[in-house]
Amino acid sequence: MKLANLPLVLILILGAGSAHAQQLSPASGDQRSADRDAIRGHIDKIFQAYIQKDAKVIRATHANEWTGFQSSSRTTIRGIDQYMKDVDGYLNSPVKMTGYKMLEFDVVFYGNVAVVPYVADVTYDYQGQASTRKLRVLDVYARLADGWNQVGSDTTLHPDTLAAEMQQAQTVEGDDKQELLAAREAVWRAWFANDGSRLAELVPPELIAIEQSEKWENRDAVLAGAKDFAAKGGKLVRLEFPQTEIQMFGYTAVVYSKYVCEIEIDGKRSTQSGRATEMFVNRQGKWVNVGWHLDSGS
Repeated sequence: MKLANLPLVLILILGAGSAHAQQLSPASGDQRSADRDAIRGHIDKIFQAYIQKDAKVIRATHANEWTGFQSSSRTTIRGIDQYMKDVDGYLNSPVKMTGYKMLEFDVVFYGNVAVVPYVADVTYDYQGQASTRKLRVLDVYARLADGWNQVGSDTTLHPDTLAAEMQQAQTVEGDDKQELLAAREAVWRAWFANDGSRLAELVPPELIAIEQSEKWENRDAVLAGAKDFAAKGGKLVRLEFPQTEIQMFGYTAVVYSKYVCEIEIDGKRSTQSGRATEMFVNRQGKWVNVGWHLDSGS
């Protein structure tokens, strides 16, 4: 069929569809080097603004309707005001970005929109201590009335950095330490009280426990042991932890303790003491005891 025989409206629709399809065809950065370089320069400008802690430039290099995620975001950031509110924590902190090195950089264009993935090493200074974190970023750029600007982004820590941070020893202080120690004591007291529902909350199904007798137990055996202790009329008289040391890595804490417990069965009291090595994992803000090893300390 010849175009001359088509209605004018249909010709316009076909032409518009063809132009639209052509506009959304992907183009590499090499194919549009001037636009690629402009975006790369814009990203460099953002980094320099963060290094200088220049809030005015940071705001100007992000579109008013910016949306996306920062590395610590739990919800979507919507708009430049929310973005700047999130940035305020960094701008007003003693932490300072001191430099960056682009490790990977790519751009794919779809008309006036560009998808920009990159990986960068970023160095920071905190009270004279230097550190480097690798970031994995996906920026979205659009060519607006005043040129290319960032309209969205997803910034995350690179898996290499996440792994390195999880491997580093962390300090446990204040409320965090008290919550961990409270969870430890709760496990012991729930066992002696045969509080099965509470104990099931504190020890997960994958529990592995080694008792003083060197017997290996799973959660079912631990719950059965508590029930058996109660059936014999046993009760806890005294529980103390005269010495405790803690190591923490990521969401896992290892608690080393000396313990003393006095129990009563059929009116007769006895005292047990020894050492405990207990492993806790923080899940959804709560510490659960995933395993322990008890010995007499002799």
